[in-house]
Amino acid sequence: MTFTEVNYIAVMIAALAGFGLGAVWYTVLAKPWMHAIGKTEAECKQQGSAKVVPFAISIVSLLIMAWMLAGIMGHLGDITIRGGVISGFFVWLGFVITTMGVNHAFAGAKPMLTLIDGGYWLAVLLIQGAVIGAFGV
Repeated sequence: MTFTEVNYIAVMIAALAGFGLGAVWYTVLAKPWMHAIGKTEAECKQQGSAKVVPFAISIVSLLIMAWMLAGIMGHLGDITIRGGVISGFFVWLGFVITTMGVNHAFAGAKPMLTLIDGGYWLAVLLIQGAVIGAFGV
């Protein structure tokens, strides 16, 4: 399998699903998340138009993540919803939460931030894996 064989429709849908999940996740967990990062609602709202940059970075990152997950799944060969969910879980466990845990520990971040953000990335990778598994690589 080469990356030219990736189903880019599946990658785009997987990325958009992760982005949509982020909107719901961080709306529901806004107050605990703001507390975990040490900011008030007023401070977060002050950023105004500067919020465009994080959203742009987010969608680009989600596209890259879905593309890489599709590549990993293609190399593993289990292109099913179940296989995608399993692949997403192991990518999260092996790379995402471990890296995030180290970074948050050295930054002195509250454990709640790691739980909120780590939970989001777990959900993203599970959804992306399921979407890619459903649509095929």
